[in-house]
Amino acid sequence: MTDPARTDRTVAVLAGGLSHEREVSLRSGRRIAAALRDAGAAVDEWDTDAALLGRLNSSRPDAVVVALHGGEGENGAVQSVLELLGVPYVGTEARACRRAHDKPSAKAELLRAGLDTPAWVALPQSTFRELGAAGVLDALVGKLGLPLMLKPDQGGSALGAQVVRDAAELPSAMVGALAYGDTVLVERFVDGVEVAVSVVDTGEGPVALPAVEVEPGNGVYDYTARYTAGLTRFHGPARLPDETAERVAAAAVAAHRALGLRDLSRTDAIVDAGGRVQVLEVNVSPGLTENSLLPRAVAAAGRDLGEVFTRLVDRAVARGAEA
Repeated sequence: MTDPARTDRTVAVLAGGLSHEREVSLRSGRRIAAALRDAGAAVDEWDTDAALLGRLNSSRPDAVVVALHGGEGENGAVQSVLELLGVPYVGTEARACRRAHDKPSAKAELLRAGLDTPAWVALPQSTFRELGAAGVLDALVGKLGLPLMLKPDQGGSALGAQVVRDAAELPSAMVGALAYGDTVLVERFVDGVEVAVSVVDTGEGPVALPAVEVEPGNGVYDYTARYTAGLTRFHGPARLPDETAERVAAAAVAAHRALGLRDLSRTDAIVDAGGRVQVLEVNVSPGLTENSLLPRAVAAAGRDLGEVFTRLVDRAVARGAEA
């Protein structure tokens, strides 16, 4: 039964924007808006453009759900504006968004919290220009070995990410990663079972939902594998021993806490052949499309996506009232 107090509530879902992940964000926005409507909320879907401030001021919603991926939606910029206007929103505060969005900084925080993460080096484009690309690439292979994972230091959806198994592939992979940012994160590639663990806090503290195992057909969970139906198999819950599943869940909650995140997050990790859990990255604005991992985790937990987000909206509204 729908709570009468919620039927008069207006929720604005922010999606789109101008990042490379605009189309994915629009799909996430439509999915979560539909789920919230099914749960009884009145929902507006707003693009994040020059008209946004006017909409927020003239049609002030009771709460906002940020369904933006990459750029201003994850680096804290939009969250900072919402905080300036005093508009309650679901998700992590601006300061923690900035910390989590920068992958090298986030990995350093995870290490300090005692979590495992693959060895890495972050190098700006200027390093290759000023010191010579060939020498720097040779040093990378000498330090980290092969294979390597290259990705932009910010952003998501695996845009610009590539596995390099042969040193001859490094120059083109580096160019591909730098097309999406000024700095490239080079990690030691870890073979194993890839899992995504969504963490949700609806009022009782952060709780890990069942891990979802990712099995891409081409062996790499890249942009195409993420958003093209049929190219990846998903197993929710992941096919892990109970003890390993518990350690994966504990790592995701620890990462959520270490980075100071709020409401929800998704931790991507690898379980290697020895059962060691290595955290790859943590996402403050998980995808919500039909192929995304958080909705699969919600379903694996036997919960309803609209119910989960309705409770998160409740929390945001309560925070606004307290403020």
